[in-house]
Amino acid sequence: MRRVVVTGMGIVSPIGNNIEEYWQGLSQGRLGIGPITRFDTGDFKVKVAAQVKDFDPLLYFKKSELRKTDLFTQYAVGAAQQAAQDSAIEGTVEPHRLGVYVGSGIGGISTIIAESEKMFREGPRHISPYLIPSMIGNIAAGTIAIRFQAQGPCLPVVTACATSTHAIGEAYRAIAHGYADAIFAGGAEAGIIPIAVAGFTSCMALTHNPDPATACVPFDARRDGFVMGEGAAVVVLEEYEHAVARGAHIYGEVRGYGNTCDAYHITAPHPQAQGAARAITQALEGSGLTADGLYINAHGTSTSLNDKAETLAFKEALGEGAYKAAISSTKSMTGHMLGAAGGAEAIACLLAMEHNLVPPTIGLEEPDPDCDLDYTPKTARPMKITGALSTSLGFGGHNACLAFGRVDG
Repeated sequence: MRRVVVTGMGIVSPIGNNIEEYWQGLSQGRLGIGPITRFDTGDFKVKVAAQVKDFDPLLYFKKSELRKTDLFTQYAVGAAQQAAQDSAIEGTVEPHRLGVYVGSGIGGISTIIAESEKMFREGPRHISPYLIPSMIGNIAAGTIAIRFQAQGPCLPVVTACATSTHAIGEAYRAIAHGYADAIFAGGAEAGIIPIAVAGFTSCMALTHNPDPATACVPFDARRDGFVMGEGAAVVVLEEYEHAVARGAHIYGEVRGYGNTCDAYHITAPHPQAQGAARAITQALEGSGLTADGLYINAHGTSTSLNDKAETLAFKEALGEGAYKAAISSTKSMTGHMLGAAGGAEAIACLLAMEHNLVPPTIGLEEPDPDCDLDYTPKTARPMKITGALSTSLGFGGHNACLAFGRVDG
């Protein structure tokens, strides 16, 4: 097994469109949730979302390219371009040893809907020739691969809300086992459109609370559903010796990865959180991490079932150590970025470790008695962080966990 480290990071998020802005938002407890402005919500029960603001696709695309790409791909390429520049990876890896593992939960859904409406209105002859290559879920990865001539393994992952955590984990394994020397890994999502919001509302996943300040309150007794978010997060994973040889800045080392399924229900987590606990245990095995100095970025969706089950999972996996760990849900600020959430939260772990600062769970005012761990309410807290975990739990029972540690000397 070869060691794998993170040498580059990029993000497009509801609280910032680059790493510096994102960290400022996390550390200051900035709320990225607000009224939906993309469409008229008059007939909708759900009024709020965590939208990306002020994203300029022309920083990453020619104007002529925009009509050929869905917004989720634009977000993904933006995050990947940032990560490439941060890592300075270009030109240091043979093309066939450079890969891309960037997935999406729902892909180009806005393109699908726009072209469907055109079909019903104008007929089949008016459908864009770019419909298919814009909507398919693997196109973000393919576009990134073309841009960086990454001819190695390319494997977009689709596991709903666990997508980018699995993408990073599988990329880690590919490098560790020698199939690549570096991989762009993460996820992207752009689904704040009427049909998607209506769909999540109908399956009773979203909060109906119209107040942005209290709509997403993970681990709080008042929670009643998640807030839909969007964006993209991409990291550059690299084989350790390769990174050291070229003098790359190393944010941290991937120490472990867990991947399990509840095999229980299409949307609800297992009530005893057995699968989630096993994913955490798998990630910790051989990692060298203990509860002392451990930061955990929880999935923490602000839904009744998730937060309670996840608390059980931490206790099952860590025992009494669960009460020692510092835990938070950054979704309280970013909303739920769906397939991009795990990537954004992995980056939060690495930044927290680098700055020795635990991001807060903002809005946590009335802790649920069933969620009795240290969930870092309201404000960030300084702490010497020796390692970090990032957990993601997706519809379909998909569970994923990443373990990160420091690289000293």
